[in-house]
Amino acid sequence: MKYTKLPNTDIKVSKICLGTMTWGKQNTQQEGFEQMDYALEQGVNFFDTAELYAVPATPETYGTTETIIGNWFKKTGNRDKVVLASKIAGPGPYTAHIRKNGLAKEAIIEAVEGSLKRLQTDYIDLYQLHWPERGVNCFGTRDYPYKTSNEEAENHVEILETLDALIKQGKIRQIGLSNETPWGTMQYLQAAKELNLPRMATIQNSYSLIHRSYEYGMSEVSMRENIGLLAYSPLAQGVLTGKYLRGQKPADARGIIYPNYITRYQTGASEQAVLKYEEIALKNKLSLTELSLAYINQLPFVTGNIIGASKMSQLKENIGSINIDLSEEILTEIEAVHKLIPNPAP
Repeated sequence: MKYTKLPNTDIKVSKICLGTMTWGKQNTQQEGFEQMDYALEQGVNFFDTAELYAVPATPETYGTTETIIGNWFKKTGNRDKVVLASKIAGPGPYTAHIRKNGLAKEAIIEAVEGSLKRLQTDYIDLYQLHWPERGVNCFGTRDYPYKTSNEEAENHVEILETLDALIKQGKIRQIGLSNETPWGTMQYLQAAKELNLPRMATIQNSYSLIHRSYEYGMSEVSMRENIGLLAYSPLAQGVLTGKYLRGQKPADARGIIYPNYITRYQTGASEQAVLKYEEIALKNKLSLTELSLAYINQLPFVTGNIIGASKMSQLKENIGSINIDLSEEILTEIEAVHKLIPNPAP
């Protein structure tokens, strides 16, 4: 395994981060236990979850994934071996069953307390805001939704002050963003600097070979402001494994069970790009999965690559990608495809 640190901290994390959102829906508790056991054995010490999980989000599955992780901590006693990240859900129609006051002070406190109880721990290492209140271009929205975005942005100062109090209480250690924009990120960073409040360490946004829009502005923010990307959906919900190419419809695949989650990754241009990336992989005796993950692992603005799997065979291949170093020749070929078909999946 390769390791780095959460920016501006001494917290050592594995470059591969274990995603958990299928546990409690697609995966049973026992399967979640097996994944955590294996990941830890392979040197993965960084786990990411959220109060929202399992996905798809429903009142019945709310908090299930955190409960599974908490049960594993209780069974194994491995809490001190894991850097644990979780998130507070943002507002919206899919989270009305959680709470209705968005990222208000009382909402954050309630969310943290609930997560701590389910996770059976006294602290969360990295606590993240799952998405903003104001409405931004994420979850399949390619461009800024200025017609529907809220006129008022969330209260950045109140949020940081609330998180600061929770840090001082020892309930969280570091904080991060998710599904944020350059403007939102800089609002938090500037407020932290001016008011001596906690600084966001990471930002968890979507990034894959067919969705590199993070590079339009956020990658520069990451590098110049030292806020690390935790890349989620690095395989574009499985599209970059190649299992949907040429009309394939594997019955047990997430994209078949929950088609709404991969629609944004299955444009005609996406398939063209994926076929070209597959050609590069095969020519270099790699799987498409290995190529896709290894590319992200080597990016200078990436702190963690969040992999997720519903099967152990997938998990093993995903974690194994850390041992693959792509040559300059392969990287040049990847950039040629990106130039020809840039960001086909929003």
